[in-house]
Amino acid sequence: MKRALRGLGRALAIFGLLLLVYPLAGMGGALIPANGDWREPENGVTIYVHDNGIHTGLVLPRRNALADWSDLIRPEHLADPRYFSDWLLFGWGDRAFYLETPTWADLRPSTAVAALFGSEASLVHVDHIAAPQVADDLRPLTVTPEQYNQIATAIRAQFALDADGNSQPAGAYGPNDVFYEAHGRYTAFRTCNEWTGSILRNADVRIGIWTPFNTGVMRWIGDTR
Repeated sequence: MKRALRGLGRALAIFGLLLLVYPLAGMGGALIPANGDWREPENGVTIYVHDNGIHTGLVLPRRNALADWSDLIRPEHLADPRYFSDWLLFGWGDRAFYLETPTWADLRPSTAVAALFGSEASLVHVDHIAAPQVADDLRPLTVTPEQYNQIATAIRAQFALDADGNSQPAGAYGPNDVFYEAHGRYTAFRTCNEWTGSILRNADVRIGIWTPFNTGVMRWIGDTR
């Protein structure tokens, strides 16, 4: 019994240490730039980075000369097709966390713990939004056409398609959004915000080397340093 209690004590101490180290590491990773020499081009394609206080995401036009989402995202996927929009907000995350936590008030400890330990069940979340209006929680980012292609291709690759190559709707919060089955394992190290950061990072956009928190993503968007 004493040995078991000592083992439990060590496990709790390690878990407590991780809870302390994790946020510090997340803040530190966000301060160190990847692609540090990159700056926004004067001419290019404007996308937007959105922050709802929990999740960050990327806003792209539904269709332009470089990418067209019409094959994956269709009006009939919406509860009310009248909300089908020319602007799409893309996010990615853990299935249970997404579906069970539309707001912080809905967060249950069991959901949070399960998400920290990881899940193979992930979703792409697509909001149909009005034409973007720049605000502190919706910031513009200009990229080259080549970078835009990389970003759009990376987002497209997250959709888990059926045998016929169609996206698979998996629920919604309301009339103007849809969840889709997705690829990828969600963990404490690959969060919804790190997903946003990694897509930008892999497209050679300047951003932190690790961005598990929304603030770590947004500090680089619109930043002129």
